Amino acid sequence: MDLPVLIEATLVKRYKRFLADVELDSGEPITVHCPNTGAMTGCADAGSRVWLSTSNNPKRKYRHSWELARNAEGQMICIHSARANEIVREAIEIGVVDALKGYQNLRQEVPYGDEKSRIDLLLEGEKGCCYVEVKSVTLLIDDAGQGVFPDAVSDRGRKHLRELMAMKALGHRAVLLFCVLHSGIKWVAPADLIDPKYGDTFRQALAEGVEILAYKAVITPARIRLCEQLEVRAQQQ
Repeated sequence: MDLPVLIEATLVKRYKRFLADVELDSGEPITVHCPNTGAMTGCADAGSRVWLSTSNNPKRKYRHSWELARNAEGQMICIHSARANEIVREAIEIGVVDALKGYQNLRQEVPYGDEKSRIDLLLEGEKGCCYVEVKSVTLLIDDAGQGVFPDAVSDRGRKHLRELMAMKALGHRAVLLFCVLHSGIKWVAPADLIDPKYGDTFRQALAEGVEILAYKAVITPARIRLCEQLEVRAQQQ
């Protein structure tokens, strides 16, 4: 996906989950919206280079939103977790995700399941229905390139796995797709040391036929594109 024109700045601190203080290149300090509810471990270090989008909505308290970061190692990270769905949708539509080719219709945020969820992407066609849950992965935990999800205990993440298992039991395809938005990540696993219950549910879903994919994005201040399928491992190393 193409990004709007972004403004560069330097991160001072992130706080209260939804806020961050930055310093513009002019030296002006401003407060911006942080569109990420996770722990953002390794993605929000003071002094990191960041990129901001600008809104012209007069009702917004904070005009700018934090979109990207570059850490001390020079790795690019998209911290705007809601971008993941659009990035994956575009990749499916242009045929990047081989496993999800051949469907004639794609819908987003469709209500489904006994736990009253909304599926990120519902693919439909002659092949039947395919339920795709998208998760943004930005937590890099070692120099070997191990990326894990989630970055904090996630009851919601476990609920989504249960819903996917239920769809699989009804005879539909069910897919968990990790959208890797950190250029340093080389493979993905469940974050057993952060949320062991999620890891257990992840492996149960895998055993019950839920397909688990991971695709990595190339990230620049101009655009983000999925480009490379990564290995998914069943357990954190």
